[in-house]
Amino acid sequence: MLEVKLHDIGEGMTEGEIAHYYVKEGDHVQTDQPLVEVQTDKMVAELPSPGAGTIKEIVVPVGETVQVGTTLLYLEGEGTKQAADPEPSEETIPAKASKQNMQPTRMQTTLNRVLATPYTRKIARDHGIDIENVRPSDPSGRVSEEDVYQFINGEQTPSEPATETKPRTQPDTIQPDEIPFRGIRKKIAEKMTKSIYTIPHVTHFDEINMTRVVELREELKASGVSVSVPSFLVKALTIALKDFPVFNAELDEENEKIILKREYHIGMASDTEDGLIVPVIHHADQKSIQQLHDEIKELTQKAKEGKLAHADLQNGTFTVSNVGPLGSTGATPIINYPETALIAFHKTRKVPIVTDNDEFAIGYMMNLSMSFDHRVADGATAVAFTNRLASFIEHPSKLMLEMI
Repeated sequence: MLEVKLHDIGEGMTEGEIAHYYVKEGDHVQTDQPLVEVQTDKMVAELPSPGAGTIKEIVVPVGETVQVGTTLLYLEGEGTKQAADPEPSEETIPAKASKQNMQPTRMQTTLNRVLATPYTRKIARDHGIDIENVRPSDPSGRVSEEDVYQFINGEQTPSEPATETKPRTQPDTIQPDEIPFRGIRKKIAEKMTKSIYTIPHVTHFDEINMTRVVELREELKASGVSVSVPSFLVKALTIALKDFPVFNAELDEENEKIILKREYHIGMASDTEDGLIVPVIHHADQKSIQQLHDEIKELTQKAKEGKLAHADLQNGTFTVSNVGPLGSTGATPIINYPETALIAFHKTRKVPIVTDNDEFAIGYMMNLSMSFDHRVADGATAVAFTNRLASFIEHPSKLMLEMI
């Protein structure tokens, strides 16, 4: 009998929530066939079967959070026998073989298992859809979230079933007036509670004239170079942090010291279907604006599809929340503990402004909200820091010079 335990999916993982079982007791499985979907604090992962055999008992129910090392289910491996099983006699062997030959080969169905990400499977489950009925548009046979939505909207007919429909567990039933408080949402709540009760927050508000960056971006776009405004903001931020290292720091209260980080790993808070995810751009100070643009785009897409690796979420030193696309004009963001500060970039809006020549013109302005740990820094330092950040954005030529 094999014990399938929750193992460490990534460095530092201590616990996980059982999100979904792909099998039920009595099912036959093959080696490496996904058995269970586990939700950690920042990602979803599938645990494969360590061998072929029969699911004898599922120990931990869906929705329960357990520690690494906990037994989730028991698997009776092929070729093993229960201790109480008697040795078959010569008379029973032919009968037993005949009976086995009459049983359907359920193992064949696992060979036709649909390829899909955990996020895509979640969409299908939430809509009560058997993902095996969804026809993949990708030549590789992988079902995408777009394929599932087309199926939901009636834009495709069910695909032909396999030789035998594999028994599947029923999707979780949620009452219309309830939302499960678990998974990433629960982890966010725990971390935010720790942050707000540990760190004395102060929020500084400011605004930045984005006109020249917007114009530069349009010029680059016209020349065939595509870069996003956030990539300019992150580059300016890393340079400003080098001038004000106290905001790229961590307070070690036990040893009574402020640790100034020498690496600049910028977390980019991303809103996903499963909650707030903060993938990290590692060594952001060493990357060009184009490289930052490409990495922000890649990490955002991976976060949306639930494909982030554990390493993508580790070792952040400062967090950015780009809520402007959602229409926000202000906030009091909570610091991503144990970091010292967090900046929220809000909506860029077209407004009348006064130019350097004291003339009226139409330009682009953006609000920002910066929350910081008042034990580590003071308000005057925060103002000086955002002024430095703004100087690079309002005069992007200075940003280019700093990169040379």
